[in-house]
Amino acid sequence: MAGKKRYVFNTDTLAYDLQKIPLLKRLSKGMALFLLSLVVFAGYYIIYTKVLKLDTPKTIALRQTSARLYSKIEVVRERMEDVQRDLEELQVRDNNVYRPIFGMEAIPAEDRNSSYGDSQRYTHLSGFPLSSFMIDAEKSMDLLYKKAYVQSVSFDAVAPVAGRANSMASCVPAIPPVFLNRVRLTSRFGVRSDPMSGAAKVHSGLDLAGHSGEPVYATGDGVVVEASFAFFGYGNVVIIDHGFGYKTRYAHLKRFNVRVGDRVSRGDEIAAMGSTGKSTGNHLHYEVEYMGRKVNPLNYFNINITPSEYERLVESR
Repeated sequence: MAGKKRYVFNTDTLAYDLQKIPLLKRLSKGMALFLLSLVVFAGYYIIYTKVLKLDTPKTIALRQTSARLYSKIEVVRERMEDVQRDLEELQVRDNNVYRPIFGMEAIPAEDRNSSYGDSQRYTHLSGFPLSSFMIDAEKSMDLLYKKAYVQSVSFDAVAPVAGRANSMASCVPAIPPVFLNRVRLTSRFGVRSDPMSGAAKVHSGLDLAGHSGEPVYATGDGVVVEASFAFFGYGNVVIIDHGFGYKTRYAHLKRFNVRVGDRVSRGDEIAAMGSTGKSTGNHLHYEVEYMGRKVNPLNYFNINITPSEYERLVESR
């Protein structure tokens, strides 16, 4: 049918006449009704959201979903912070305990804490309402992974060295270089007046005075890396590399009976006390070096060791 049937009362004939409504007219009325509905809806929406400041049900649902996701991310971030604190404690022990014990260099903080240098790494997270929060969370996660990786590599390096702990125990310079009951400790480690000039200078070892020819012993296992003579300075000197970051120096010797490359054990007689080089009398200048830094030798042996105990240590070699 071309149009919808409609009956209209005819006052002349007193009967109902059939009248057809054109399709175009019907469509125009429907369109007008639709547009009116849109205007009413838009007006209602503006009043609801702009005037009354209320959220639509969909907005409320999205906000609730966003809040739940934010809470979950916040929980993950807090857990990451806990893990990071634990990891930082491991780093401190690694740098200050594990690696120094085995003569290994500490890992610099900039290597442990460096972030990824790619400035475009987080651009895919920008433009969102919580983009800064998400970028910070991902940066924290990346840094955590980086620290964990560096720590894992460090432990991989320490593990094989730790397996040689027994060897290390015999390499550390842990006994006096001479019989203490036969010498006098005339100068300690630290600042002192130079015996030649009288000026205040740092004394990098111990001076142990005794008779010429007094035996001098290796204080730990190692390899002789220097056995030489200088007219000034240290005079006859022997340097032993003990490994694990340790070296010892024995200076002003009357003579030495080792050569470069010789492997020595703790308690081996390596030289005799003398007064060669820059010296004012018979004595042994003894130094301990750890990781390239001069340290106090008294921290490595018991100054109150008895002659019999020391004799057993020397004779056991």
